[in-house]
Amino acid sequence: MTGYRFGSGIADITGPAAECGMMGYSMIKQRTNGIHMRLRSRAFIIGEGPCRIVFVTAEIGMIFQGVSLAVLQALRQRYGGLYTEENVCLTATHTHAGPGGYSHYALYNLGTLGYDEGNFRIIVDGIVTSIERAHRQYEARDPGVIRIITGEVEHVGFNRSPEAYERNPRTERDTYGSDISKTMTLLRFEDAGGNGVATLNWLPLHPTNLGNTNTLISPDNKGYAAWLFEKEMGTDHREEGGFVAGFAQSECGDVSPNIWGYPDGINDFWRMKEIGRRQYVAARRLYGEATEELRGPLDCRHRYLEMANILIDPRWIQDGVTGDSGPVRTCPAAIGISKVAGSSEDGRGLRFIPEGMTFGGTYLPDFIVDRAIQECHREKAILLVTGKTKPHPWTPQVLPAQLLRIGQLGMIALPSECTTMAARRLKEAVRIEMPDLRYLIVACYANAYAGYITTREEYAAQHYEGASVHFGPYTLNAWQQECNRLAAAMHAGAPVAGALQPPDLSDVQVLRQPGVIVDAKPLFKRWGSVYREPKKQYIRGETAEAVFRGAHPRNDFMTQDSFLFIERAESGTWTVIARDEDPETIFKWERHGIAASLITIRWIIPFETSPGIYRIRHTGYRKGHKRYEGVSRGFEVT
Repeated sequence: MTGYRFGSGIADITGPAAECGMMGYSMIKQRTNGIHMRLRSRAFIIGEGPCRIVFVTAEIGMIFQGVSLAVLQALRQRYGGLYTEENVCLTATHTHAGPGGYSHYALYNLGTLGYDEGNFRIIVDGIVTSIERAHRQYEARDPGVIRIITGEVEHVGFNRSPEAYERNPRTERDTYGSDISKTMTLLRFEDAGGNGVATLNWLPLHPTNLGNTNTLISPDNKGYAAWLFEKEMGTDHREEGGFVAGFAQSECGDVSPNIWGYPDGINDFWRMKEIGRRQYVAARRLYGEATEELRGPLDCRHRYLEMANILIDPRWIQDGVTGDSGPVRTCPAAIGISKVAGSSEDGRGLRFIPEGMTFGGTYLPDFIVDRAIQECHREKAILLVTGKTKPHPWTPQVLPAQLLRIGQLGMIALPSECTTMAARRLKEAVRIEMPDLRYLIVACYANAYAGYITTREEYAAQHYEGASVHFGPYTLNAWQQECNRLAAAMHAGAPVAGALQPPDLSDVQVLRQPGVIVDAKPLFKRWGSVYREPKKQYIRGETAEAVFRGAHPRNDFMTQDSFLFIERAESGTWTVIARDEDPETIFKWERHGIAASLITIRWIIPFETSPGIYRIRHTGYRKGHKRYEGVSRGFEVT
């Protein structure tokens, strides 16, 4: 049997579950204090002959450039030149419910009050581990078959910025009909025996059902969908080699999942589960229907770009706002005032600042915003020029462009959030050189992160998305040009020249989040002792709860382990039926007194739970890396 060789792997990337600023909403008061579900990195390696492609989807907010550089360095140490920036694509699902502080650029650490080395390392190590597991599976497995299918997914999202989208030309909008893409593109991996062993899909949808008041770590709707799929397939996340289900991200820049309204802190979790369930149901259906086999060459092209100063050829200028015909250049990175307004549909920022604040013609003093930079950014009312801060830029200026091919499937990897219409124009730019690509996806949050990509027309509106475009009004045009060049090189079988490399800022982090300074327990009390026992009896659907005298979760992240275990009595032994990775459990930390910790564990008892005797067990590490354990009394479920 001929086909591609492939391997897949999963690893835990859950970071500090207490007192770590969360990534996504930039809310200083939003700091972790527990776990709803663990975060995972899922890696897929696909190869034919000497060529291999690595695709990773990680349940974090963004793939920052420092993460990519550290992962590539680790892979280089293990595998030499087998896996490089050319053929490794690292992406994020963009959950807003994960720990932050893992960027080497200051802007992205402001809301988390500094850099967190522990979180950075757990993310890097977990991504590398998932790739290592996929590599071992790749080497051990005979060639198999990869099937591809697309299908529409309804009632999971809507365009959260319709006023900006409506500024695009009517003829262009009429061509596509919907103001969002509802298409899920799915791969089914079958081994040499025809058995399904993994799946990977892309659907553009923000994981923002959990709002900016949530403080529990969670992969949000895409992670819940992946958990449902893997649970059905019998995956044990503690073991290597199980079924892997990747729900990857695409052009979700203006696509919200909050079809029932703004996150209210009350209904967020059931809404998240329902949106995740709908994605899972669609993926499961497509997985069962997939018949078309991916065939043909594997190829990859990659180049670093100086995004702050790209000269754009007039052929790529589509300016329906000012009538400019070029040539024009991109600008030094800057963010607009409306960025701090946030998106009203997903996560409000400063409520007294509205979206749509444009430059009014009054120039600020040059020591605040250089006049030439303001003119370059046109409609944007600049809040901060992040590309000119000293001694280092607050956001990256050198960014990766990447194009991957697997047979009739092409992937445009972007280090940004891309709106629906911007992605459509990018795809058309690539198809000019590669019309034989039947399927073409945009993989966002890939290999680095630097704000948004919108169309020129959407940029002029200066809604949250447009104000978050770093490199000025022609940022999309620059990406169209450069992705077209990558496609032309791939079509011609030519290499891509370029000696530019991004800087490594790992050693210049000044503002850091502190670790655990003091970790104590009350006098004469044992670590792990029960502070409050569960009730003696519950019925299915109720929530069992126990509280323990524990230690700070930052002492050990319990990687590939669990802070909690729900256990059932069976023939004189206790059998684990749920852990902190399962969505029916909640692990919650709170400070007790000055330096002590109380650990609350909740189990929302599923309706299908068998009647019997159960208990709650908590484990963790106190300072000095000494493990402790606590066990509740048994209780009956009827």
